[in-house]
Amino acid sequence: MRQHDLVVIGAGSGNAVIDASFAGLDVAIVEERWFGGTCLNAGCIPSKMYAHTAHVARTVGEAGTYDVDAELSGVRWREMRDRVFGRLDAEREEGRRGRREADSVTVYEGTARFTGPRELRIGLAEGAVGIGARQIVIAAGGRPLVPPPIAGSALPYETSDTIMRIDAPPRRLAVLGGGYIAAELAEVFAAAGSSVVIVEKEERLLGPQDETVAARFTELARSRYDLRLGREVTGVGGRPGALRLTLDDGSTVEADMLLVAVGRVPNGDRLNLGAAGVATHDDGRIVVDAYQRTTAEGVFALGDVCTPVPLKHVANREAQVVGHNLRHPDDLIAADHELVPAAVFTRPQIASVGATEQDCRERGLDLLVGEARYADVAYGWAMEDTTGFCKVLAERGTGRLLGAHLMGPQAPALIQPLVLAMTLGIDASTLVRSPYWIHPAPTELVEKALLDLGL
Repeated sequence: MRQHDLVVIGAGSGNAVIDASFAGLDVAIVEERWFGGTCLNAGCIPSKMYAHTAHVARTVGEAGTYDVDAELSGVRWREMRDRVFGRLDAEREEGRRGRREADSVTVYEGTARFTGPRELRIGLAEGAVGIGARQIVIAAGGRPLVPPPIAGSALPYETSDTIMRIDAPPRRLAVLGGGYIAAELAEVFAAAGSSVVIVEKEERLLGPQDETVAARFTELARSRYDLRLGREVTGVGGRPGALRLTLDDGSTVEADMLLVAVGRVPNGDRLNLGAAGVATHDDGRIVVDAYQRTTAEGVFALGDVCTPVPLKHVANREAQVVGHNLRHPDDLIAADHELVPAAVFTRPQIASVGATEQDCRERGLDLLVGEARYADVAYGWAMEDTTGFCKVLAERGTGRLLGAHLMGPQAPALIQPLVLAMTLGIDASTLVRSPYWIHPAPTELVEKALLDLGL
């Protein structure tokens, strides 16, 4: 059994752990599928490249709003797909080649399972090998959740792992799920010409978002898609290319293709964690402490396999924490998940940070709510936006910012001043009155929402 100083399981954000400071150590990385992980190959990066194309298509289709004569002939799906994955597949192979050519890194391309404390068995194409390590990092990511009866059906379905690589958009797409993955991909396919039906068990789309965002986005989506809310799929029939979904109210949905986007699950259940003494939560996430240490000595974890906030920027931050703590065991730093911003790249875009209004009510906080519409500021007039808004939540008396929620153009960029203020402890009054806010930039939307707090 070959012994390494460090083994990293997963070449997504786990790959970022191994920097120049590990050059003098015997390091190994194990990857069973994709260098670059989900983000590069089937997640945030390709989906945003598709979403931007959809945005361009929508802009052309709506050009008349701005007194521009333009006509959308269509989205060249196959060319778009090849442009996106021609670039990303090359990035993946470059990352793989770079690790294989590194003198101090051994690459194992196969599946990993623990056989004991800090011992692994790697299933390789040429046969299984056993390895051990002084320290191990588990960064095995997650995968799409496929619930019954879809999972038990012989009929085909797509997930976010596969649907962006298909040859052509379907005429009729059924989307199962109402979260951010479902919302983003529904927009992509609708812009590409598909008729979209969304089946979601909750009464609103994007349910975990602030209630105002969820309600207003759901109403916008209702004008674009066939929404079947408060419904669950009880049966799948038909044949490939002509599917029939039966819902719990007896109604049916006819579709050429089914996208299952109901969530993701961590991959820890594939690693035989019990043999290593690594504990998990009830939902399958690996248990870690503030320093990303698992319950097994010498074993760390990061990313979707363990985090309560499964976002790429969180996984990257956790990779920085783990990298430091591996090299500096007497000077540990903690990962902070308190104020993590997030965005949904639909049309309109959505961004959020901190508490929702419903969170604040449940916690009994004395709350101030400030809101401004894009239509209230000059740049919003330029964009002819009639639906977007910024909502800020602050503590009465102190002005401490508790949360912020935006829906509209450039929302992921516009929220950043609020993220900085909340992270650095700047109260709402100081934020709105101390710096200049450029007129007539889109950031005036944030300024106006802060002023609406009345502080």
